[in-house]
Amino acid sequence: MVLEVDYTSEDAPARLAQSIRETGFAVVTEHPIPWELVASTYDEWARFFASDVKSAYPFQEGGEGQWGYFPFLSENAKDSDLKDLKEFYHVYRWAPLPAGVSDNTRVLHEELERLAGTLLGWIDDNTPAEVKSGFTEPLRGMIEGSQRTLFRILHYPPIGNDVQPGAVRSAAHEDINLLTLLPTGTAPGLQVLDTSGNWHEVACDQGAVIVNAGDMLQMASGGFYRSTTHRVVNPEGEESAVPRYSMPLFLHPRPEVRLSDTHTAGTYLDERLREIGLKTTG
Repeated sequence: MVLEVDYTSEDAPARLAQSIRETGFAVVTEHPIPWELVASTYDEWARFFASDVKSAYPFQEGGEGQWGYFPFLSENAKDSDLKDLKEFYHVYRWAPLPAGVSDNTRVLHEELERLAGTLLGWIDDNTPAEVKSGFTEPLRGMIEGSQRTLFRILHYPPIGNDVQPGAVRSAAHEDINLLTLLPTGTAPGLQVLDTSGNWHEVACDQGAVIVNAGDMLQMASGGFYRSTTHRVVNPEGEESAVPRYSMPLFLHPRPEVRLSDTHTAGTYLDERLREIGLKTTG
C-alpha cells in the first residue's frame, strides 16, 4: 500500500523510506509548498500550451540537458512502439522560460527541488548500513552541484477520435532519475502497478505531492528501493474531453556519479533517452 506521509510528523522520515522501500511510492501531505503557487503555475502553462507561441521554443541541447518544447507524440515509453498522447516543456534552472510564463515556475521549481533534497536525505538516513555501504557516496552528496534536475511541464490534450488504437496518455514505464516529486495533477489518471500485477489509482487530492523512486535510486541501492511501474490512462466518457496537466520534478545526480559497476548517472541517462526516443546520438 502507498503510504500517506504527514511531512510535519515525527515519524515522517521513517514512514517515507518505508513506503518507498515497499511500493516505490508515497503521498506527502502538509508539506511547505503552497497550493496557490501550484495552481497559478498550472494556469500559466495551460495558456502556453493553448497558444501558438509554443512552436517558437523547439527543444534543443544545451548546458546539462534538453530544454524547450516537445510537440505532441514526441516520446514513447521504453519498449513501446506507440507514442504517448502528450506534449511537454523541459525547464532547467539554467534554461530560459518562454514568454508569458512568470517567475512562479522558477519559484515552484526551487521549492520542489528543496523538498526533494530533504526527502532524499530522509531516505538516506533511514537506509540500512549494509545497503548504504554500496553507495559510491551518500545520496545527499549525489545531487550536490547537479544541473540535471528536470522540471517537466506536461499537457495531455483531450482524447480525440483519431487516436491510434492502444495509444495512451503515458504508457507503463519507470522513471529514470533518483526521486520524482509530482504536485497533484489537474485530473485523475495516474496508476501504479503492485507486485501482484494489479493497477491501483493514485489519489488526486489537491495539495498532495506524490513521490516515487526512479531507476537510479534502484540501481544505486542494489534493488533495495523499487522503481515502480506506473502509467497515465485515458479518461472515458465526458472526461475524455478534459485536458490533464502535471508537473513532475525529476531529481538527478551529477553525471559523473557512479550508480553501479556498469553505469554512471550520465551514461544511464543517455541510454534511457535513446530508448524513449528523445535522443538519437551519443
